[in-house]
Amino acid sequence: MRTHDYSPLFRATVGFDRMADMLDRVMTQDIGTSTYPPYNIEKTDENAYRISIAVAGFSGDDLTVEQRENALHVSARKAKEEEQRTYLHRGIATRAFEKRFTLADHVRVTGATHENGMLHIDLVREVPEALKPRRIEITSDAGVPALEGETA
Repeated sequence: MRTHDYSPLFRATVGFDRMADMLDRVMTQDIGTSTYPPYNIEKTDENAYRISIAVAGFSGDDLTVEQRENALHVSARKAKEEEQRTYLHRGIATRAFEKRFTLADHVRVTGATHENGMLHIDLVREVPEALKPRRIEITSDAGVPALEGETA
């Protein structure tokens, strides 16, 4: 197992400790994490994203999508079938699952749709006006009068 030293990151930056913690979590996660169900993450616009998860065999009532702070939790639980079926081949897995996605700051879920065996979750990044870059006016002190008692 590889270990990474993030101390150079801490020496050169301020306030990125959450990012370093997230990198550390990702690097130490179990390598055998489940790939079920398959999913796609796509960027649909400058500040918009879509997560598409293959959920064949699940109805909309079997699925749960929750956003908790900077995490998106998607889970599915199939209700017990009342009638017994005899399958000759069962290739559509309808086993319960839980997927977690870590969201960046200011990313929120705008909606979820279930169609044709796919669950689509739309997300948007909304950076508050106060955090957007702003241009700072530079003034020169050549035209500024000196305060009383100061000599130029």
